[in-house]
Amino acid sequence: MTAGRGRPSFSEDRRQAIRMEIAEAAAELFSDRGYEATTVEQIAAAAGISLRTFYRYCPAKEDALTPVFTASVSGLVDQLAIRSADEPLVEAVGAAFAEGASFRRLADAERARRLLRVMSSVPELRTRWLAAGRELQDRLAPVLAPRAGGDPDSMETRLLAAALIDALTVAMEFWADERSPEEKDVMVFAARALRYLRIDDHRRATGGAGGDQ
Repeated sequence: MTAGRGRPSFSEDRRQAIRMEIAEAAAELFSDRGYEATTVEQIAAAAGISLRTFYRYCPAKEDALTPVFTASVSGLVDQLAIRSADEPLVEAVGAAFAEGASFRRLADAERARRLLRVMSSVPELRTRWLAAGRELQDRLAPVLAPRAGGDPDSMETRLLAAALIDALTVAMEFWADERSPEEKDVMVFAARALRYLRIDDHRRATGGAGGDQ
């Protein structure tokens, strides 16, 4: 049941809010204590809910961060969709990433880096992170299509979506790595990764606007 034209009902809004409260509590605990040392009971207590309520929303501890992953998926796609198709692709993706990366708003930068280290090192969490990345590729392709020849189902458009997501994933991992230089802004790594791909002229490469030149 939705309220109005396509708008979530109040109850659905409340469910989403509870999911995000659980995710934010789990993110803080995972980054501060580590994944293994954090219990479901501690997450529930930090989120201000009962253990029964936790399991109503999360089948297992590794599912607690799912809203963070899915919010990042939605944020990047939504932000890129409202940007002009004439904007250079690297600039558009970089700006959309800056606006839509939900993990950047969870806490301070160092805590976010610790959380990303946990996400990349714990197999259960990494599996869900990679699954979210694949979902993002599927949602990103139609948004990229006007910039890459117009066909969201073409191999070229899907390759472009995969390359962009992989580039941003690697950038976040390097930003989070304790061995990385003391660079505090993830956007520095994201910009480097996107520039390295050299993907600004995909209309030409895929036979879209501009033709084969």
